[in-house]
Amino acid sequence: MRLEDYNPMNNEMYQVMDPMGKVEDKEEIPELDDEQLKYLYRTMLYTRTIDEKALSYQRQGRMLTYAPNLGQEAAQVGSAYSLDDEDWLVPAFRELGAWLVRGVPLKNIYLYWYGNEWGSHMPEGVKVLPVSVPIASQLQHATGIGMANNIKNEKNVVLTYVGDGGTSHGDFHEALNFASVFKSPVVFIVQNNQYAISTSRKVQTLSENIAMKATAYGMPGVLVDGNDIFAMYNATKAAVDRARNGEGPTLIEAYTYRLGAHTTSDDPTKYRDDAEVDEWRKKDPILRFGEYLKENNVIDEDWIESTKKELEEEVKKTFEAIEDKSDTELEDIFKYHFETMPAQLQEQLDEYRSFLEGGK
Repeated sequence: MRLEDYNPMNNEMYQVMDPMGKVEDKEEIPELDDEQLKYLYRTMLYTRTIDEKALSYQRQGRMLTYAPNLGQEAAQVGSAYSLDDEDWLVPAFRELGAWLVRGVPLKNIYLYWYGNEWGSHMPEGVKVLPVSVPIASQLQHATGIGMANNIKNEKNVVLTYVGDGGTSHGDFHEALNFASVFKSPVVFIVQNNQYAISTSRKVQTLSENIAMKATAYGMPGVLVDGNDIFAMYNATKAAVDRARNGEGPTLIEAYTYRLGAHTTSDDPTKYRDDAEVDEWRKKDPILRFGEYLKENNVIDEDWIESTKKELEEEVKKTFEAIEDKSDTELEDIFKYHFETMPAQLQEQLDEYRSFLEGGK
């Protein structure tokens, strides 16, 4: 895949597989062996299983507010798989598939949504920044890491994500502008899932697509079918290679759809029609990839069913272990903000501890 062959100003979309898993140009199939293909599909299934269980736990009052990833598995798994071990991942809050690819343990992911600060403590060697909830703020962190890599003459690349709504924030402009000027080795991926909470993409910007915004910053931009895992892998790999070669950043728009709610505190039926959702269900990235793999004798239905059962059991055991032993220590709510707790936070901690003990 050559980035220069797809001009976002012409509203061209890069795609390898159609919604039925058919490939028109076999030269665009990435050079991945059967075990790698199985890993990608399993990780997509893992993402969905974790998602479905998290929603169930939250509805039962066993987990805090959760942000579903349903329908966006290919955009995350395909892009993250293009990185090398020493590269950085800078997420927002809806990148479950990317976290799994980059080695974030499920225990950490569930701890975070359970309300335990230890969930943001990444294991040694896992180069992933914590969740960033303030919209688009993580893009500047990614650009800064990339600029630091250049200063240190390192060849590491930074992959970062934002939603379509985040492109309307000033942080988006500042991050892309700095990244371009200083040739920061960053790949910006906009997960365009068509809705920023209840605000439709149609009223988010008058640009024909989001990828064309790259032109103003002097960097390549490419519109990609975000439900096509091969397209996402190829496009991101091309952008990662470009960044590693010192050619600067790239903007990728992953055109996908959020099949579920924005978070578990959201009701999407208030701002979109079921008919629209049903049409996008036909483009389900897991079904699409599965059809391709079955057609090419990489997996079969028995393999899929046994893998699902294995993943469901793993997810269940992980969450139950957290639920049994992971009550948050009171001090943890305060101590992670600074290396040494300042006086005002110590005062708040003492006041809250006194309140819990029956004081005033």
